[in-house]
Amino acid sequence: MKLHHSPTSPYVRKVMACAILRGLEGRIETIATNPHQSPAHLLADNPLSRVPALVTDEGLALFDSPVICEYLDSLGEAPRLFPPAGPARWVALKQQALADGMLDAAVGRRLQMGLPQDEGRQASDARQKAAVERSLDLLEAEAAKLAGPLTIGSVAVVCALGYLDFRFGAEDWRAAHSKLAAWLAGVAETPAFARTVPVG
Repeated sequence: MKLHHSPTSPYVRKVMACAILRGLEGRIETIATNPHQSPAHLLADNPLSRVPALVTDEGLALFDSPVICEYLDSLGEAPRLFPPAGPARWVALKQQALADGMLDAAVGRRLQMGLPQDEGRQASDARQKAAVERSLDLLEAEAAKLAGPLTIGSVAVVCALGYLDFRFGAEDWRAAHSKLAAWLAGVAETPAFARTVPVG
């Protein structure tokens, strides 16, 4: 398999964490890709010019991290990250959607940094920051649901919190979210997460 990859992308991190947890890392060739430059090799596999984008052994191009993660979950023999049909599945999918929404908001804020901060951009930044803060409050209230075996939901939450630490370290989310912080500390050294911490 071939994966268009950027080491600072939290969406790529989610895919790589899933690959490691599923025992598939050795089957994936990573291709260094800057989606902001829209290289031809990426556009050939993903017209949206976004990473991650995965090309399967059969030549099928898949994009968007939830789709890629679910595909990886269909391979290998390790415990599944996507629970089967039932209440646990909906909890995991809700967690993934919340974490991905946090990332969308945080990445949006990051892309606006360095641009002229007119009234419109300031309002947009405040709106995105508030979305992340509300999401953190919900995760804190539902921290008990993150306990237990890792799922696609908890993997996505680790990646979202890691991105906040990476890009917005001065905004201390832990102070008001002690249960969430304790949970993260308990899983952060899992190889899938320890080996995919963003750098740069």
